[in-house]
Amino acid sequence: MTLTDRERNVLDVERDWWLSSPSKRQAIRERLGLSPGAYYGVLRRLADSPEAFAYDPLVVHRVKRRLVRRRRDRFEGGPRLERRPR
Repeated sequence: MTLTDRERNVLDVERDWWLSSPSKRQAIRERLGLSPGAYYGVLRRLADSPEAFAYDPLVVHRVKRRLVRRRRDRFEGGPRLERRPR
């Protein structure tokens, strides 16, 4: 199965959003016309796609690493911000 244009565009935005927009949210809306939630849903699915890995292995590896870290932090009590006493 090949990647759709939208899937390739999602990977492209993830790779270089900072070159064209002041914020990632703005780049997602302007370049893809998606909400951030929809964007991250597509990105999570692409993290396990061999076709996505063939298209852009560095981006897919970075996304997978970030997903694993967030999952580990959520379930194993990873780094948390400490509150300063008032």
